[in-house]
Amino acid sequence: MLPPFEVTVQVSFFRRCWITFSCHVFGFYAATLNHVRILGAEQIPHEGGVLIASNHISAYDTIFLPWAVIRTNRLQMLWAPAKEELFKGFPGWLYRSWGAFPVRRGRDVRAGKIINDLLANQKVMLFPEGTRHKDGILGKGNRGVGKIIYDTRPTVIPTALIGLNHWKFPDFGHQGAIVFGSPVDFSDLLTLDDCKDTHQQIVDRVMDAIAGLLRKEGAYVNPS
Repeated sequence: MLPPFEVTVQVSFFRRCWITFSCHVFGFYAATLNHVRILGAEQIPHEGGVLIASNHISAYDTIFLPWAVIRTNRLQMLWAPAKEELFKGFPGWLYRSWGAFPVRRGRDVRAGKIINDLLANQKVMLFPEGTRHKDGILGKGNRGVGKIIYDTRPTVIPTALIGLNHWKFPDFGHQGAIVFGSPVDFSDLLTLDDCKDTHQQIVDRVMDAIAGLLRKEGAYVNPS
């Protein structure tokens, strides 16, 4: 069992520098030794509660997506929930230092409260599918993400990760892309009752926006 973990938005200047530096190291591997394109980063607000909602196709997602966000939002935090198994020993310290925090499998009420609190004025990264799809197929969104959006009303930026599921470390010259879309409009859905059906409609709209980005880049994988 992991010890109690608290997230505080009062992050030291040193830690912010460490995160920005780390992201640029990852970025050097992604964009210089390989060829990752970043499109639409201007869609990400510099201030306020922002939810970066992305498909999940590779272990690379968790390090390249923060780089793509923080490269234009230097010295900011991008918080991210991650499975608690990752938070052991030195790797666990490293993940925490970058703004990740542990989530237990199943329904983790405490982690949900942390996410809700952060989305008042922070940037948070989530994978609505809840698991990786290495085949590139876009899965169904988790209704719990719709509930978070309904409760917190952040700016939601749909994000498409492309090609990273074909990479093999430490090879060089791979192709990939990170595409940010325009904020998703939920104005009609947020007037509906706070119920499971509404939450599902909200996350379905997020997944439709991600699918649209994938189609635009010719990277949508038909599940059939």
